[in-house]
Amino acid sequence: MAEPRKIIIDTDPGQDDAVAILTALASPELDVLGIVAVAANVPLKLTEKNARKLCELAGKPETKVFAGAIRPMVRKLVTAEEVHGKTGLDGPDLPEPTMKLQDQHGVDFIVETLMAEPKGTVTLCTLGSLTDVALAMVREPRIVPRIHEIVMMGGAYFECGNVTPSAEFNIYVDPHAADIVFRSGVPIVMMPLDVTHKALTTARRIKAFRDLGNRSGVATAEMLEFFERFDEYKYGTDGGPLHDPCVIAYLLKPELFTGREVNVSIEITSELTMGATVVDWWGITKRPKNAVVMGGIDADGFFALLTERIGRLP
Repeated sequence: MAEPRKIIIDTDPGQDDAVAILTALASPELDVLGIVAVAANVPLKLTEKNARKLCELAGKPETKVFAGAIRPMVRKLVTAEEVHGKTGLDGPDLPEPTMKLQDQHGVDFIVETLMAEPKGTVTLCTLGSLTDVALAMVREPRIVPRIHEIVMMGGAYFECGNVTPSAEFNIYVDPHAADIVFRSGVPIVMMPLDVTHKALTTARRIKAFRDLGNRSGVATAEMLEFFERFDEYKYGTDGGPLHDPCVIAYLLKPELFTGREVNVSIEITSELTMGATVVDWWGITKRPKNAVVMGGIDADGFFALLTERIGRLP
């Protein structure tokens, strides 16, 4: 077996973040160097606590969890309790974590790790706003060419927006950070709503998690049953989109996804379209290609992978 791929997960758990984190911790192909919590779905004091809860649920309390940015770079924090509940992880009754939050700031951890690890060996997996990554790039520009790639959930094009008519939540929370990251020159793989809205948590798929019988499988089913209710009502679908696990699934089985390399630019001046990801899907502009934007997913294969991995956990 090849050496495990070194990753840092930056996240704002979030039920869909939770499934991504559990999948990563269950996968020997991935070496999770640390998890950095950012404020987005809920405030930072909850996202860092939720990240620790999930490490303990997965039986991985040795995982290092750091607190990152408490707010976006420029704008006021926007949260999404109406989707995720007041804790951010409503659904299961998870115990308070006993593992320690690391003392180091998450942005400093990102910088220090990228400077210490061999160049081109660390992948950043972003499941929330891009605040921590952008702050790290500003704080120490030498990390930029050292990043292997950024695999991120965020943005939308054909599916428009989910928090405003034109913007997806993760980008909208901190569009200025996203602008820095997309202009950085780091290779980016982007999982937009165009993909995640094809990965629906149907009753059959949730039952498969519950039928695993382990505590992680049951908790996943309970999280998804809570999480999907908002989007089922909004979109009229059987099940809600499962966004963030697309990032981890791509690292494990990239063949589940199809997309194309294009230019993505971030709107940061218009209040009407703030945070829009302007995807040049048809190559209309001369702007340089800076991201592989995914558009297709093998949804059955995706859920089979997640179920199999979470089945390995306690």
